[in-house]
Amino acid sequence: MPRDFQSFLERLEAIGELKRVLAQVDPYLEMAAIADRVAKRPSGGCALFFEHPKNSRVPVAMNVYGSRRRMEMALGLDDSERGLDCVGDRIEKLLATAIPKPGGGFFDKLTKLPVLADISRWAPETVRNGICQEVVKRGREASLKELPVLTTWPEDGGPFITMGMSHVRYKDGRRNMGLYRLQVFDEYTLGFHTQLHHDGDRARHGYAPGERMPVAVAFGGDPALLYAATAPLPPFLSEVMFTGFLRGRGVEMVKCVSNDIEVPADSELVIEGWVDPAELRREGPFGDHTGYYSLADDYPVLHVEAITHRSKFIYPATVVGRPPQEDAYLGLATERIFLPLLRLMLPEIRDMHLPAAGAFHNLAIISMKKEYPGHCNKVMHSIWGMGQMMFTKCIVIVDEDIDPHEMGEVLFRVASNVDPKRDILFTTGPLDVLDHASDAFSFGSKIGIDATRKNKPFDNFKREWPKDLVFPKEIIEKIETRWREYGI
Repeated sequence: MPRDFQSFLERLEAIGELKRVLAQVDPYLEMAAIADRVAKRPSGGCALFFEHPKNSRVPVAMNVYGSRRRMEMALGLDDSERGLDCVGDRIEKLLATAIPKPGGGFFDKLTKLPVLADISRWAPETVRNGICQEVVKRGREASLKELPVLTTWPEDGGPFITMGMSHVRYKDGRRNMGLYRLQVFDEYTLGFHTQLHHDGDRARHGYAPGERMPVAVAFGGDPALLYAATAPLPPFLSEVMFTGFLRGRGVEMVKCVSNDIEVPADSELVIEGWVDPAELRREGPFGDHTGYYSLADDYPVLHVEAITHRSKFIYPATVVGRPPQEDAYLGLATERIFLPLLRLMLPEIRDMHLPAAGAFHNLAIISMKKEYPGHCNKVMHSIWGMGQMMFTKCIVIVDEDIDPHEMGEVLFRVASNVDPKRDILFTTGPLDVLDHASDAFSFGSKIGIDATRKNKPFDNFKREWPKDLVFPKEIIEKIETRWREYGI
C-alpha cells in the first residue's frame, strides 16, 4: 500500500498504468489538451508523467486517479474483490456496531470497544519533521513562478492550480481540507475559490475583517488524501481523520513554518499564506467540470508567505472540463462509498448511480423498493434534504430490480413507464453555484421522475400493467449450455 504520492506513481509505472512523456510540453493549453484526450479513452486511459514542462524544472503528474483501477489502488483496495464497495461495507459495519440498539446494556457496550480502538488509530499524528520541508523558502524567495501551473482552456482567466488541498482552521479549532481551485494572479498571490456552500467559505466568515485566516495548500502525500478532500463528509469528521479511516492508520502531520496549520508530512509541496476575509478580487473565468466556463466573480485573495517542498518534488495537476475527466472516478468512489450512509436514512434504496455526464450534481438515478403510495416522491424529497445531495437537479427513480448503472435500461424505463403529467415532480431549492441554467444564483427548479412500474394499490393505476418480455430461466440455461453447438 503506497504511503506517499511518489511511491504511488512508481507502483503505477511498474504495472503499466503510467506513461512518461519525454518531449517538452507547454503547460499553456498543450498539456491539458493531451491529458483531456487520454482521459476520454475507454476506462480512463493511463496516468501521465510530463518530465519536461516548458519553462519549469518540475515534472507534472496528471490523470493519476483517472480509472477505477487506479482509484482503488489509491485507497488500497486493489486486492479486494469488491473494490470501492469494500469501503462502503466497512462503513455499514461500523454504523451497525457503533449505533446503540434499543435496550442495549453492559455487554452491548463491550462489543463497541474494538470500534473505539480503531477510531484511535485513525487520528492524525503530529511529527516534528516532514519530508515536505526539505526545502524552505520565505518572503520574496517564496515565488510561484517556478511551478508549472497549467492554463487549461483558452478563455481561462489565467493559470489555475487544480490539485492543491487547502487546509484551513475554523476559529473554534476545527480543521478542514478542501480541493479548491486557485488562480495565479502573480508570483505571490492566488485567488482562493471557496464557493458559497464550501467549508472554506464558512471558515473564512468566522474571522473578522482585517484578521488573517491562515491557509496551507498541500500537494501529494498519501494518495487517499486527495479523495478525502472531495468526499461529502459530515461536519464533525475531518478529511484527515477520514483518510485515517480509509487507510487504517493516522496521517502524519507537521506544523507549517509560517503559521500553526498542520499539513501531511510527506506532501510534495506546500504553499503557506493567509486570507483577509474582507479582501476580494475578481477571479475567473474558468473552464469547469460542468463542461462550460464558470463566470468571473469576486473571491478572497491568498497571500503567499512561504513555500516548502521535497528536494525533488512532483507537481500534481488535473484537467477540469467536460466529462468524462479524471474526477469521474473520484465521483464513482463517492457513489460507492457513501451508498450505505444513504441507505441508513432510506433503507428502501437498493442502489445509486451519479453519471459522470451529469457532473455528479445534475443527475442521480436511484433504484428502490416501492411499498406505499407516494413512496417515490418521499424518497426524492428526502434526497434533496441530505447534505450535498441538495444540489441534485434531476432524480430518476427505477424499480429495485433495475440496475441504475445500465443507462440503456434506465432510458428504456423512463421512455416506457413515465406518464409526464402523473410521474414528473417539480420543486425548487438550492443549486450548485456553477449551475448556469437557472436564472437565479445557486437557486432554481428541480425535477423528479418516477420511472417505476405502476400498480393499483400504490399508484391508483386503473389499467393492467403489462409484463416485461423475459425468456424462461430454463431456456436461458439451455442455450448457455448448448451455445457452442449453435456455431454462432
